[in-house]
Amino acid sequence: MTEKILLCGATGFIGRNLLERFAKKQECEIVAVYNKKPSGEDKNNIEWVKADLCNPDDVRRVMKGVDVVLQFAATTSGAKDISTKPYIHVTDNAIMNSYIFREAYEQKVKHVIFPSCTVMYQSSETGLKEDDFNGNNEIHSKYFGVGNTKVYLEKMCDFYSRLSDIKFTALRHSNIYGPYDKYDLERSHVFGATMTKVIKAEDKIVVWGSGEEKRDFLHVDDLVNFVELALLKQESNYELFNVGLGKACSIKDLVMSIVKSSGKDLEIEHDLDKPTIKTSLFLDCSKSKEKLGWEPQVSLEEGIERTLKWHRENIR
Repeated sequence: MTEKILLCGATGFIGRNLLERFAKKQECEIVAVYNKKPSGEDKNNIEWVKADLCNPDDVRRVMKGVDVVLQFAATTSGAKDISTKPYIHVTDNAIMNSYIFREAYEQKVKHVIFPSCTVMYQSSETGLKEDDFNGNNEIHSKYFGVGNTKVYLEKMCDFYSRLSDIKFTALRHSNIYGPYDKYDLERSHVFGATMTKVIKAEDKIVVWGSGEEKRDFLHVDDLVNFVELALLKQESNYELFNVGLGKACSIKDLVMSIVKSSGKDLEIEHDLDKPTIKTSLFLDCSKSKEKLGWEPQVSLEEGIERTLKWHRENIR
């Protein structure tokens, strides 16, 4: 039986990777939603549809006859905007997801996948589980807006799952990297920005901040694997999962690893005047393994090699 999948944010980083994976499945019919970025061509089992997901009429239109919603549309950016314009992650994301969840309920969709994030967690030197988040603790000031917005949207997933038989999966994923990521220095996250700096550098690379902060980096292929397993194996109506590599890597070590993999002999300098968020975070993903049988397959070293190769072949 053919399933109709609505893929929101199909021209974005994670959306593009999801599209390539699900387009290979003969049992899937995909409605690929785009807004500002150019779409691809309609072919095989992919139909491209332009929509403003902050418009309830557009949401209602694209949702008709859909079985599964992969909601990977969002307003995103890097550390610079998080530090200087944190409000851009709040309003549009709250509005579009509220409309999408409501319409999924109205049209009796079978399953909704929603990517949350990990910014609501407190800085920690140990792996964090899903229930380690305590709403009584203040979210880091730089993440206060986006963190509370994500928590609200997780609760909305839980809310609608209690009203119906729709399955909702909220995934708190770590820092995702890989093909189709943003690689311009104004909008990219730390991995994409570092990759661009290393590839363009001739003698040195300048890193924002001291590089002491630690992050959990997960290759996008592992995230796509998780989505497939959640659709296949989730039993309850609502689940919240951590999805990460389960290891902490300092930004300083990440930079050195990318430089080493590039084969370049670069001097590394630190600009302490640039914005940086000095926290440490990595995930305990044992729940994902226990309930879905999911584990990351791509090590950070392999992921760096694969991403460098893709970048050299596709980014000009």
